[in-house]
Amino acid sequence: MNALEGIKVLDLTIWQQGPMTTAMLGDWGADVVKIEGPDTPDPGRSLIRYETDDKPNAYFETHNRNKRSLVLDLKTAEGRTVFYKLVEDADVVVQNYRPGVGERLKIDYERLKQINPRLIYCRASGFGLKGPDAERPALDPLAQARGGVMSVTGEPDQPPTRTFGGFADQVSAFLLSYGIALALFHRERTGEGQQVDGSLLQGTLAVQAFNVTSYLMTRTYGGSPIPRISRKLTSPLWNHYKTQDNKWVMVGMPQIGRYWPTFRKTLEEATGELVGPEVMSVEWLRMNAVELMELIPKIDEIFASQTAAQWKELFQKHDLLIEIVQEYADLSTDPQVVENQMFTEFQHPTFGTLQMVSPAVNLSETPGSIRTPAPEFSQHTEEVLLEAGYSWEEIERLRSSGVVGHRSEESKKSPA
Repeated sequence: MNALEGIKVLDLTIWQQGPMTTAMLGDWGADVVKIEGPDTPDPGRSLIRYETDDKPNAYFETHNRNKRSLVLDLKTAEGRTVFYKLVEDADVVVQNYRPGVGERLKIDYERLKQINPRLIYCRASGFGLKGPDAERPALDPLAQARGGVMSVTGEPDQPPTRTFGGFADQVSAFLLSYGIALALFHRERTGEGQQVDGSLLQGTLAVQAFNVTSYLMTRTYGGSPIPRISRKLTSPLWNHYKTQDNKWVMVGMPQIGRYWPTFRKTLEEATGELVGPEVMSVEWLRMNAVELMELIPKIDEIFASQTAAQWKELFQKHDLLIEIVQEYADLSTDPQVVENQMFTEFQHPTFGTLQMVSPAVNLSETPGSIRTPAPEFSQHTEEVLLEAGYSWEEIERLRSSGVVGHRSEESKKSPA
């Protein structure tokens, strides 16, 4: 049995933040029904970054695996009637409309909880549900900008930069699925449904909680008013270096007094050269900025003398913390990724065996899994409606009037 087996989710979301939220629920067995309008499919369906059409849409597959597709026109009274019927025995509704749209469509939480008081209603937004910009549209890079991520990313003498596309979307999705799970747990104990909300902006703040809280408490960032610190002014034990084979290694040892002597001797073992003071501490770093600016380039030269693999072997021999900066192409053969099954395979009906990133947390008795590909547009419309109690005759009438499924040319001409 899967952890969320028996949980029914109505997914009204598009793009990435909302769809990833519901995909994670589907990974653990929730029955997720993706609801799209006849004329408004999820734009992610067309986001294909290939020159040919013989490759899968990785964007849409990632965010919509383990779902079924229902096409339903919520702009019509009859379409809303169908939706209300689905809500009767649903556990979760997730939407990422701008604030106010749910109310205009008459599918807001206050209305739906009258139909199903046990309902968990999740709202994914850009900037939160209150405030002057609550109704403004937001996408991932805008949240990275407003949430401060870009201000602390990159070198101080370079323009601010994003981390990667989808960072704010993914973090927000993880937190929203966590919030839904908490609400389901609360309902299990009390029978009480509730509304869950989270935003791209709140997610970017949450993932920076220590850094932002540090600033709030001290009005500085790591002891310096400059948010982005040059790697030449960063601890030599918390830094990255380019190696002989043009790869980079990351050294990460925050306990300077503990690791510096061994680090220094290891560099000497590799090159015969001793660099820096015999003893180093956080206080030394603070009081010797000029010396530090001179020290890091010397260490750069030392790391450039050997390959990344040689440095990793040498550092691990002395129990020093180092990792090679890997590219995506390296990940599929990384033994830790392989042994811990961080990638998974499933059979796609069109593209055959595909490899994807696995669900991001492991449960020993009820593990998550990717079982089905992202659904085709309207693929499960009849199936979902039959399960809801509609007859084939009723479904055909709804289809011919343009309420469900693909629009026929005749229904397109009919008034809504």
